Amino acid sequence: MTSIKTILTSLLLSLVLAGGALAGERININTADVDTIDRALVNVGPAKAEAIVAYRKKHGAFKSAEQLAMVKGIGLKTVEKNRDRVTFGGERKAKPVSKSGAGANMGAASR
Repeated sequence: MTSIKTILTSLLLSLVLAGGALAGERININTADVDTIDRALVNVGPAKAEAIVAYRKKHGAFKSAEQLAMVKGIGLKTVEKNRDRVTFGGERKAKPVSKSGAGANMGAASR
């Protein structure tokens, strides 16, 4: 009985770990290097990863997944397959802190 329980537990753990691997890694396409892009994106090898980085250096940061289709060798199908794998950094902007507001209090609290 114990061996069946051990086997079932092992099987369940394997499925959980496999599910996490299939979900894929999320990367910031605006800061990722060639190796990271190559590893994390589907249907993107080293040459396409280099093209993405070169395009980013020449034209600036990507603001949407659709902009990736402007890179030579990256089509809309590839963009759709990777939409959930890419982030674009700077998506959340920090609220400015006024000198007379919370920022002044934070300085006093950290002393």
